[in-house]
Amino acid sequence: MTRRARTFWRVLLGVFCAGVALWLVAPSLIVVPLSFTDRPSFTFPPTGWSTRWYQAFFADPAWLAALQASLEVGVLVVIVATTFGTAAAVALSRTGLAGRQGIRAFLLAPMVVPVIVVAVGLYALFLRLNLLGTLFGFVVAHSMLALPFVIVPVMASLQGFDRRLEDAAAICGANRWTTFRTVTLPLVAPGVLSGALFAFATSFDEVVLSLFIQNPYLQTLPVKMYASVTRDTDPTIAAAATLILVLTTCLTVVAGVYSRRRNRVH
Repeated sequence: MTRRARTFWRVLLGVFCAGVALWLVAPSLIVVPLSFTDRPSFTFPPTGWSTRWYQAFFADPAWLAALQASLEVGVLVVIVATTFGTAAAVALSRTGLAGRQGIRAFLLAPMVVPVIVVAVGLYALFLRLNLLGTLFGFVVAHSMLALPFVIVPVMASLQGFDRRLEDAAAICGANRWTTFRTVTLPLVAPGVLSGALFAFATSFDEVVLSLFIQNPYLQTLPVKMYASVTRDTDPTIAAAATLILVLTTCLTVVAGVYSRRRNRVH
């Protein structure tokens, strides 16, 4: 294949990828101009521009309480899911546990089991344990869904890890915890960071499970948005959706920059 042909196919592939990306992102971007409309209904394209719906969002205690609840639950889920997910990934990758494949399938089951099935089961369990509408219950439930999204990228990072570095650390006198903290964890940090990002996004966006375990005193932002859209067509929902879009985009960019810098260093 000539150089001109390779350039042509490379450009064609780039155009195709850009088209697919635009196709996937465009529906989400439509909500941004909708959040700046000056009318009290969804009109696209907007006939006028206003920030009144952002003012309504930040002036309403109910919306702020829902946003605060989502952030609190999301941060706690990141801590719990990343810790246990990383530990599980290391155990599955480095130990010869009997039935390891079965354990792995069990831990990854929340990725394939319908959320409604998990929600019904947890609702019955939390009802007996008096965990409905509690912060602890939200963190436990969301961590179950987020755990597989931590295990997968961490295990992928561990598969490309040179274990001779751990052997060298052991020869130098480091114990297992010191070796993991100073050698293994820094090198698989991009995978851990990706898992933490996915855990936060999974928790922050979850609505089906949250609908089952919420109560009037503790509602996450997606639950509040769902309840609002079933009652009226207030564009405040578009403002809330835009804030979620900006937050998740910023986290993705930060994670991408961090991973690229670490890859350059190593």
